[in-house]
Amino acid sequence: MKRRKFGLFTGSSLLSVAALRNASGQVQSSTADPNLLKTTLTPLGAERAGNADGSIPAWTGGMVADPSSPVLIRVFQDEKPILKIDASNMDQYGDQLSDGVKLMMTNSDYYINVYPTHRTAAAPQYVYDNTAKNVTRAKFSPNGGRFGFTGAFGGPPFPIIDTAHPDIAGPQLIWNHLTAWNGFCYQTFSPGFVMTEGSLVLSEGGKDLFRFPYYDPDGSPETFDGYLSKTHLLFDAPGNFNGQEVLTWHSANTELNPDITWTLLNGQGRVRKAPDEAYDTPNGYFNGSSNYDESSGFYGDPHQYDWRFIEKKEMFIPYHCNNVNFSTAEAFMLPKYPNPEIARWEKHRVWVIEATIHPGIRNVLSRRKFYIDEDSWYISLGEGYDNGGDIASIYLQFLRVVPAQPGVSPAGFVNLHPLSNNYLFAGQLNVPGFSTPERLDVISESQFDPQLMAANASF
Repeated sequence: MKRRKFGLFTGSSLLSVAALRNASGQVQSSTADPNLLKTTLTPLGAERAGNADGSIPAWTGGMVADPSSPVLIRVFQDEKPILKIDASNMDQYGDQLSDGVKLMMTNSDYYINVYPTHRTAAAPQYVYDNTAKNVTRAKFSPNGGRFGFTGAFGGPPFPIIDTAHPDIAGPQLIWNHLTAWNGFCYQTFSPGFVMTEGSLVLSEGGKDLFRFPYYDPDGSPETFDGYLSKTHLLFDAPGNFNGQEVLTWHSANTELNPDITWTLLNGQGRVRKAPDEAYDTPNGYFNGSSNYDESSGFYGDPHQYDWRFIEKKEMFIPYHCNNVNFSTAEAFMLPKYPNPEIARWEKHRVWVIEATIHPGIRNVLSRRKFYIDEDSWYISLGEGYDNGGDIASIYLQFLRVVPAQPGVSPAGFVNLHPLSNNYLFAGQLNVPGFSTPERLDVISESQFDPQLMAANASF
């Protein structure tokens, strides 16, 4: 089936052919017009216009509410599905389905319910202002975009993608995902559940604290310390995890500031750096059923892969899945796949990128493919391929809208293994006895200090 292309390819039609060649031989575009973010593009870099047949509407400002409004809300409850896709008709829509979703349909009776499309993504004005400035101030690391960037702050670093050079557009897109707007600070309870051979297990749970220095409303490129995000996880479930803590700092440029993880184990009262909690190390908090770099589709340091832009296209992706956050694990996690009656799917435009392992580097997943939502910059779907070329992991990220933030961000993600149909879910669910209301409060930077974590440790 012929893939549908789009007329607005900003790199090929709107960027200057002039370029700067960096130390790795890649080409970086030297000019782009920030005014596009006020005309043909949204303030975050998506296409403002809808598609030709109207199934994707124009962006008109997104969904915004008072910051004091509840974080978790239900949306579009009166709408009914306009289409159901399963193994019987998936060939008709094959170009609008990811390879992983088609494999799920082939291997089981999995299906998706497609609803009318809404474009609710938004962000505060200071994020829009910073995004426009990033067009001309963001630069790749001298040794290549896979190592990171400098200069950008407070918004997607590369809102105007250089599609004229796919090897530049690829790193731009993965860094836009890794820096996607999710507020400045928030806290929540995000449990991890694993479905193994039809049995549901709570693998971890506790209070999660998040602070994104990159989005500090009072910050600037000059005061930015180089760390995009700082997370502090305090576990209280299951019993063997009670009292454990994990503190992680993620960098915008791993050549300048490597990612750092500290752990506090039960009863030791000692904080240690954890050098192996990255890349393809099995994630113990999910019973080893996923690797660290598979969270949210892709997570952490991207330097192990060479990233390449493939195309931009219309696809069905999980969107406005706010109902997921109101569901119990028992209702949402069916034995072979997440409940299709809870997850909502819509047609949106996505950026398709491919990651291939860099020569001389080892990762159990030799190739990755991701589909990035144009409005939020979040990975929505993806696949991880083993060294034999088979799909080893299928990624589903259920996006939701949070008008109080405002923005579109993950409600949670699934990593499913097609050979066994075993899978995990990480995100906020309704877990009696553990749930903590999600809050957007500002969290003190001291909560992300490893020395303070050690000082407060109990023996």
